[in-house]
Amino acid sequence: MLVLDEAAVRKLLSMRALIPAMADALSALSQGRAVQPVRTMVPVAEHGGFLGSMPAYAGAQLGAKLVTFFPNNQAIPTHHALVVLFRPESGEPLVAMDGRLITEMRTGAVSAVATQRLSRADSAVLAILGSGVQAQSHLEALRLVRDFRQVRVWSPRNADAFARRHGVQLARSAEEAVRGADVVVVATTSRTPIVRGEWLSAGTHINAVGAARPDWRELDDEVLRKTKLYVESREAATRESGDVIAAGAVFGELGEVIAGTRPGRQSEGEITLFKSVGVAVEDVASAALVYRAASDAGEAI
Repeated sequence: MLVLDEAAVRKLLSMRALIPAMADALSALSQGRAVQPVRTMVPVAEHGGFLGSMPAYAGAQLGAKLVTFFPNNQAIPTHHALVVLFRPESGEPLVAMDGRLITEMRTGAVSAVATQRLSRADSAVLAILGSGVQAQSHLEALRLVRDFRQVRVWSPRNADAFARRHGVQLARSAEEAVRGADVVVVATTSRTPIVRGEWLSAGTHINAVGAARPDWRELDDEVLRKTKLYVESREAATRESGDVIAAGAVFGELGEVIAGTRPGRQSEGEITLFKSVGVAVEDVASAALVYRAASDAGEAI
């Protein structure tokens, strides 16, 4: 069995290839061509963390991710993970690889797919709330699908360093970042709402990727009232996302929009929201890309 560390995954996985792979995976999920139980989460209460188990099978791809989420981590990432792929015909293990970078990159890539399908084509101003690895991943991914003339960043910590490192504009508050933005990314570890609906302009699209617990929120009630809500999986989002539970209704899955069975944006003025919780088919499809690239490079048999 091949074993790939994070450095090998980084060398083999590209965001440009990952975005269409995520679109295909989500389309397969929404069309019933993938088997994916809802994630099992084991609390690690005394350390404020969680261990998640995420298996999936989609035709040529069979695998699972084990992921830890420790939101109080400071000097190290909040997420760590391992992804294993198996041969679908026999169940033999093919490869085990570090999944931290896969989690980081596929989340940004899925938001890029949502931004392609749901944001206005002329979107020019991007606001990012957060300054960690997801902020960085989203900046890279969304720039591949929209031509932003201005990018603003705000977070409670490290936004100044992020702005300098990436050459973007520092916002003094979440409100300053969001007002007038065409696309908004919410990628923080906040457990209470940090985006208010009154800040949103007509035609805005939001990618919200934090608060992936049923009792956590990152969007206030006014945001949920104003927006048309899309998710990766109704089953997963309505169990895991406090924002989706509070919204009470999901308009569609992103895979349905990709497959053409559900409409995306229907007017220039409507406000769209993609709430991501992360699902196993994304990780397995990402790992399959890495494994194919390793095989092509002669690193696997």
